[in-house]
Amino acid sequence: MSANGKVWAALWSVYIIWGSTYLAIAVAVETIPPLFAVATRFIAAGTLMAGILLLRGGSMRVSWRELGSCALVGCLLPGANAVLFYAEEDVPIGLASLLIASVPLWVVLLRLFARERMNVKALAGVGVGFVGVAVLARPSGGATTAGIVLCVVSAVMWSFGSYGSARLPMPSNPFTATAWEMLIGGFVMLPAGIWTAGSISPSGTSIAGWIYLVTIGSIVGYTSYTWLLARAPLGLVATYAYVNPVVAIVLGVLFRGEHLDGLVLLGAAIVVAAVAVVVRQEPPGTPVAEDAG
Repeated sequence: MSANGKVWAALWSVYIIWGSTYLAIAVAVETIPPLFAVATRFIAAGTLMAGILLLRGGSMRVSWRELGSCALVGCLLPGANAVLFYAEEDVPIGLASLLIASVPLWVVLLRLFARERMNVKALAGVGVGFVGVAVLARPSGGATTAGIVLCVVSAVMWSFGSYGSARLPMPSNPFTATAWEMLIGGFVMLPAGIWTAGSISPSGTSIAGWIYLVTIGSIVGYTSYTWLLARAPLGLVATYAYVNPVVAIVLGVLFRGEHLDGLVLLGAAIVVAAVAVVVRQEPPGTPVAEDAG
């Protein structure tokens, strides 16, 4: 396969894998308590990533400052995912993915509050994007107000974690950083996950969804994404931010019988278009917010 072919293969894997994690989450929480599911997901994924890293000659050694940064980001990013697990009990996956797609918009707001100089087009995109979020943020199609609020909280937490990970003293190897973030975030949530789990009788489908999240969603998806960041233009890599919701919406319609009304379609178009504008204004080398699924 040519170098260009490998880039597109990796990009499509990120499109499909990270877009499909919304469906996997919804399936997993059908019979596995959300906090227990997300805590064990990240402990398992972090352990696997650390093992792969060590087998390939890498190292998990970090300084105390770097470990502290990983702990903070690990509480924010996996924590945001935990909030999303709860949200998807009350929100269709298509709508959840669209609200999470607002992460790049929140990141721009954080950069603005930090007094960074922002491109006028990016600011306009943010303004338009939040109009779309407002259109989407209403109970409809099986979504509850509480579920929608949790999706927004998840997006904000993910934005803080993404913003901080680009500015804190992190390990130079992104796989080392991710493994520590997953492990710390998972173990922080585990006691509460066990306490809230009660009696667990997971179905085979939920177990399959959990395994998919651990292996394909966390390991394969993140590896493909990191590989792309080193080998493809950022503008091309960033297209996942507005393709993932489309994948999630299609899967929701096909496998969960979800229906999109006119206002949701309008909000979807506004948010996806605004995110496309925002991510295309990022200068070369600017880290792209990772997917929250």
